[in-house]
Amino acid sequence: MSLIKTASEFGRVAVLMGGRSAEREISLKSGHAVLDALLKQGIDAHKIDAGVDVSEQLRTGHFDRAFVILHGRGGEDGEIQAVLQSLDLPFTGSDMTAAVLSMNKNLSKQLWQHQGLPTAEFELVNADSDIEYLVSKLGLPIIIKPVNEGSSIGMTKVNSADDLKSAITLATEFDAEVIAEQWIHGEEYTVAILNDHALPVIQLKTPHEFYDFEAKYQSNTTEYLCPCGLSKQDEEHCQQIALQAFKGLRMSGWGRVDFMRDKTGQFYLLEANSIPGMTDHSLVPMAAKQAGLNFEQLVWAILETSMGGADNG
Repeated sequence: MSLIKTASEFGRVAVLMGGRSAEREISLKSGHAVLDALLKQGIDAHKIDAGVDVSEQLRTGHFDRAFVILHGRGGEDGEIQAVLQSLDLPFTGSDMTAAVLSMNKNLSKQLWQHQGLPTAEFELVNADSDIEYLVSKLGLPIIIKPVNEGSSIGMTKVNSADDLKSAITLATEFDAEVIAEQWIHGEEYTVAILNDHALPVIQLKTPHEFYDFEAKYQSNTTEYLCPCGLSKQDEEHCQQIALQAFKGLRMSGWGRVDFMRDKTGQFYLLEANSIPGMTDHSLVPMAAKQAGLNFEQLVWAILETSMGGADNG
């Protein structure tokens, strides 16, 4: 049930997209899809390519709220949220603190461990890390991840200890902070969250080593199963963990939580996304469709998350 009955109640809406991150092109695709859906519903929406002058554009644009669809750095790391909060401009999704916590894989996993939620073993690493120790603690394969990047950018699955240093070096090209994570053998799932409700679970299947950038945005061989094939009990369990993980990072409005499920049926949290993709390959629209929401209704519902005030929870 929509809280807002007429498009005019939203006022003048800035759709923040693009930006300067490694995910700029994906953000522009998501942003244009969102903008088109808002305009089709009669909402007074305007594209803002969030460059260095974004504060000035927002200040002089006389906007009533912002739909944030910036992926990666500048969008999901708290930077744009800090700007919007300083301008007292309501916006979609999580606030600055939650954006920082969800973007930083190291902080996310530490908080989840503190909550008693399941996540794969991991270590912060750098070029001087003890490779022998890493392999003894995490086993092989190991996945190397930049701490503050999304869309699998800079990630490598490492099958041999000899390849660990080069994988860490690659990851440090994208971020000064890097983690090595235990590889979970099993199936990958994702849960979209919208207004404190978990949407139907999606299972991801790819012939790639893992659900990497190409599998996410370019490949036609990636399969998305929704219904996901889990039993009702397992799906509800996965959704419950997702909601706990989402709230544990102080996230609000909407987002996505990613999982692996090992051969014994145990779920492991991978990461949370405070501003997931909204392209034709994206997962949140797919889950929303299974829940009975088309793309335009989903975009409307996300924009409604900006109506609670500038503090965004």
